[in-house]
Amino acid sequence: MATSPIEPSYVTSFDGTRLAWREMGEGRPLVLIHGYFSNAEVNWIKYGHAALIAARDFRVIMPDLRGHGASDRPHDAAAYPPDALMRDGFALVEQLGLTDYDLAGYSLGARTAVRMLANGATPRRAVLSGMGLRGILHTAGRGGYFRHVLTNLGRHERGSSEWLTEAFLKTTGGDPVALLHVLDTFVDTPLEAVRQIAVPSLVVAGVDDDDNGSTVDLAAAMRHARAAVIPGNHMSAVTKPELGQQIADFLTE
Repeated sequence: MATSPIEPSYVTSFDGTRLAWREMGEGRPLVLIHGYFSNAEVNWIKYGHAALIAARDFRVIMPDLRGHGASDRPHDAAAYPPDALMRDGFALVEQLGLTDYDLAGYSLGARTAVRMLANGATPRRAVLSGMGLRGILHTAGRGGYFRHVLTNLGRHERGSSEWLTEAFLKTTGGDPVALLHVLDTFVDTPLEAVRQIAVPSLVVAGVDDDDNGSTVDLAAAMRHARAAVIPGNHMSAVTKPELGQQIADFLTE
């Protein structure tokens, strides 16, 4: 379900990097973070998730991660220190003056949300989608996969997982150099830190999505979380209306 383009606004992060963000709707603020290779338009607007959530009286705030979308895409490795994405998230929250808000993300967006939660973010509720416990504890696994994809562009076997990932990169207009550096920002979150997260949370993923490990295990490791499934795998679940529905339903309980 496509919608008209939403023009981005911008904030400046801790190191001067310019971050784009879009918003839809009015009401309770929800910071909604997209996945790796994607952007706010593709992840949240194109398939109607933002509109569905906004219709439930939310102000849906959708940043483009650094290296993605309309945000700065520097090619200097120094612009991608560990936890840069988490620090960008805090910069957005601070500069928009958000004190009472909800937080959600898909895949890398969910991992970024976990890093924020583990480092003092206090949203009312959180939704972690397309993410399991393995992807939180051991980021090198998926990071290694994407590093392989990005350093072998044009050489993947047609129809393979790597070929499909490269095809998605092309559809989003991703910058391979910037995205390769984004991998250096990944930081593992220790299990003990996950166990300390007390924000009421929903952990949701496609029924055929095991890319980042078990959602059940991630929910069990957190203090106040539950797991849910929607149709699809890691690539297709984000296109299903059930994703936006699960987010909206949980946040309005």
